[in-house]
Amino acid sequence: MATPRQIDAFLLSREWRDTDDGVEVVLWARAAEAAVRVRVSRQEAVMFVPRDVITHSGRRVPRPLTMFDGRPVDALYFRSQRALVEERTRLREAGDTTLESDVKPSDRYVMERFVTAGLSIEGAAREQRGVFHFDNPRIKTAEVSGDLSLLALDIETDGLGGALLSAALVTRDRERVFVRGEEPKGWKRSDEITFARDERALLGMLFDEIVAIDPDVLCGWNVTEFDLTVLDARARELRVPFAIGRAGERARVLPGGPSKSVSIAKVPGRVVLDGIATLKSATFSFERFTLGHVAQELLGRHKKIAATSDPVAEIRRMHAEDVARLAEYNLEDCRLVLDIFAEADLLGFAKERARLTGLPMDRQGGSVAAFDHLYLPRVHRRGVVAHDIGFGVDLAPSPGGHVLDSTPGLYRDVLSFDFRSLYPSIIRTFRIDPLGLAQPGTDPVPGEDGATFARDGAILPELISTLHDARSAAMATDNAALSRAIKILMNSFYGVLGTPGCRFFDPRLPTSITRRGHAIIERARAFLESQGLPVIYGDTDSLFVHDRGAPTEEAAAARGHALAAELTRLLAEELARDYRVESHLELRFESHYLRFLMPTTRGTDRGSKKRYAGTVRKGGMSHLVVRGLEAVRRDWTPVARNAQRELLRRVFADEPFDEWIAELVRDLLAGRLDDQLVYRKRRRETETSAATDTEHVVTTRGPEPKGLRTAPIDYDHYLGKQLAPVCDVVLLPLGTSFERIAGAQTSLF
Repeated sequence: MATPRQIDAFLLSREWRDTDDGVEVVLWARAAEAAVRVRVSRQEAVMFVPRDVITHSGRRVPRPLTMFDGRPVDALYFRSQRALVEERTRLREAGDTTLESDVKPSDRYVMERFVTAGLSIEGAAREQRGVFHFDNPRIKTAEVSGDLSLLALDIETDGLGGALLSAALVTRDRERVFVRGEEPKGWKRSDEITFARDERALLGMLFDEIVAIDPDVLCGWNVTEFDLTVLDARARELRVPFAIGRAGERARVLPGGPSKSVSIAKVPGRVVLDGIATLKSATFSFERFTLGHVAQELLGRHKKIAATSDPVAEIRRMHAEDVARLAEYNLEDCRLVLDIFAEADLLGFAKERARLTGLPMDRQGGSVAAFDHLYLPRVHRRGVVAHDIGFGVDLAPSPGGHVLDSTPGLYRDVLSFDFRSLYPSIIRTFRIDPLGLAQPGTDPVPGEDGATFARDGAILPELISTLHDARSAAMATDNAALSRAIKILMNSFYGVLGTPGCRFFDPRLPTSITRRGHAIIERARAFLESQGLPVIYGDTDSLFVHDRGAPTEEAAAARGHALAAELTRLLAEELARDYRVESHLELRFESHYLRFLMPTTRGTDRGSKKRYAGTVRKGGMSHLVVRGLEAVRRDWTPVARNAQRELLRRVFADEPFDEWIAELVRDLLAGRLDDQLVYRKRRRETETSAATDTEHVVTTRGPEPKGLRTAPIDYDHYLGKQLAPVCDVVLLPLGTSFERIAGAQTSLF
């Protein structure tokens, strides 16, 4: 029986489908009391057309709305999304314009109510299987923190995609592993390990346990492409309902295809978060995104099977001979995933990103969709509708970030400065906005390439201002997940405006941002050089200057902070005078490099770009900073990366290095560094498969797979193509070279 309820909940997912009664939108959410399913029925799909366009189907209603250029539009309503698509196709084939015909009904439903993640639900609800079901309730936006439960899943199979051998589930207070096969004789039973007589029984037990735990979020490592894809396939083959969704609903995996490179897991009432994809979305960077490597980097822990062994063979052996070890291995993979999520606060990041952007929690990427979700409802409130994506795209390129020529050399006392969130600050300051470009008014702010922008009423600058204030508050309260999510979102706006995949794309928008950035960097260079600080490098939003006058580190830092504050003040005065705008530009003093290397471009005497190294003092300790050099590039071997880092350390610390280089060569030739000679490359077997790392070494017969080498290692190659180049980056500015120092040892090449 349905009873009246008012509930605030955190949105987990949204879907739509055509029914006989119209379009149906289904929202799944999590409230403090229970999971919530909202069904909104008898909806109409809607798009817009210019008033002078002749249409053939749909319910046409004149609306007090216009296109960006001011032409009036009508709304077209359809009882199904399919009917809308058919009419859109007819209109496009006739060369007519359609407006917002590509917005999904479920996306439009939530965005027009300004719902991102939190929503308030009011209506009659019935409780069924632990879920509150609402039909056609009142929905509005709400602030909801979203206390979501997390469950890690990992399966072990007989080879890639083969039959299940075991499956593990781990939460913060519960661990279970299901193993296929008979319980061994003398087995000491435990609450964690359960044996299943066959694979079909294992699937049933696993699915029942997921339903019993009832998580809001399922996580794992490559969990969609592997674990859930395999479970879906095995369940279909063995005719076991893949019913791991809420309210008894079945899950499914939509495989990737030519138009989308990743698969999508649909688990009704639950979110699926992949550890690899979520780490990348949160801008974490690792040399490899294998579970073992990331666990070692973040947690200092290893998997239970060594990375150098054959994992498939070892898993088969454990299943046949050592079930307890297999179970522990399976459980530990789940624990690692859960602990990585906790250490990197990936669940917090995913929640905050959803709350900020309106994107589903499991949506990776999606900057254009996020911009739509935030911008479209606001532009509608101004009485304006937008084009379809791709309409009238002008592919004229816009200039990139401004990179100053560098002055190569080895320096002492280099100060670095950067503009805080330069491109978002330019958007705020110069009122750069799609609607403001289309309707600039009579007193606009000048842009580039003939663009002008409305001085008042801009949407995008106000959005960024709100996000800027929210990030400042997040940083003040040490909310790293929220701060990171806001930073990524703000920085995505420039890229979105510069891509033809955005419905608001106009090349004058990104050009007006980047050219202002060029002018600002040049103004900063002129100011710093007027203070006696030669600029030795600059890139987009940062500058590096040689400080030859500060007697102490404290004096250098004080000078850096003072100069940043002074230029920030001067820019505000100049922009107010010349453009009558309030400046949001802020130059910050970032670092004092005690030693700094700006290398040359290989084979020339010109300074390089986006490549440098230096040492800074933090917490009383000297730290090496490397950007763009071989030491931080995964396409170079470990021996080259390690050698360059050690050589940089020695040079910056004024330690001798000649004998060290000679010893390095002797160690290489003696085979003592063979474990560091592996090249690693990332490859995909197919468009939709997960990326895997391949490893090889160079032998006298050419490259051969690691572990399958049939010929001696080609040490000449590693001396001439690895050690010599990375060392010469550091040595040439000192007037010497790798070959000169290594002497007779390098005669091999």
